[in-house]
Amino acid sequence: MRHILLIGNDGQVGFELERTLAPLGRISTICYPAIDFRSPDSIIRAVRNAKPDLIVNAAAYTAVDKAESDSAICEKLNADAPAILAEEANRLRAGLVHYSTDFVFDGGGKVPYTEEDTPSPLGVYGQTKLAGDLAVQKSGVPHLIFRLAWIYGMRGKNFLLTIRRLADGGKPIRIVDDQVGCPTWCRIVAEATAAALTKTLDRHGKFNLAEVSGIYNCVCSGQTSWCGFARAFITSGLPVLPITTADYPTPARRPAYSVLSCAKLQKVFGITLPSWETALRDCLASERSGSCLS
Repeated sequence: MRHILLIGNDGQVGFELERTLAPLGRISTICYPAIDFRSPDSIIRAVRNAKPDLIVNAAAYTAVDKAESDSAICEKLNADAPAILAEEANRLRAGLVHYSTDFVFDGGGKVPYTEEDTPSPLGVYGQTKLAGDLAVQKSGVPHLIFRLAWIYGMRGKNFLLTIRRLADGGKPIRIVDDQVGCPTWCRIVAEATAAALTKTLDRHGKFNLAEVSGIYNCVCSGQTSWCGFARAFITSGLPVLPITTADYPTPARRPAYSVLSCAKLQKVFGITLPSWETALRDCLASERSGSCLS
């Protein structure tokens, strides 16, 4: 049976992947502290003990603001660790699935970014994630890198849960309205990953990522601002007031425009992701099971 090593199953995307990948093979899961991305030996030991056919890395340093003052650790987790995973995957003749971010772009665009656009990250988080992407590509390992944006869900730490918690206070909420992106439910990412991997199975039932290796944008369609996103799920009548990025300064600069095109994902794998509005509605009613992909 195909063996998949899922790293970071305690995170938003990783939690969903444990379910969606189950039909594709035997799943071994591991997360911190059983695997410590700060330690190359820990990474190597975990992979060599598992001997997987496929590594799916859903772990990363995602504290965007903290990364500005914690750059050394951020680099270990987001740049060095993926490079080691790629080396170990090559050693095992395994494939690698890895996740990237819209933060590799500076947000100065006006049309949706494609996989061919030149990255220009604004801060440490984006710089280290880009370094990890490049290391995976340079290694020559058969890989799929899914570039994500504005991830949320019903567990963990994310914008949706934070704003809903603030709304419980009953006071008007002020939210940035001049940053635009594609809110994406983490379950959509997990289902798209499983669907793409299914398409890579060869006639022997093995993952064949070599012919489709590359970066794929993987976000819900459409676009909105953070303020617009919040207004879509705060339905209590509580005022949600627009502010500018300048009104809410943060240690890390954010891209003003983070809209990604998923045309390549649709062309190569035939996967069409739902609109962010549809995904949000399904997320809020997520006790209902079933696929979210068309």
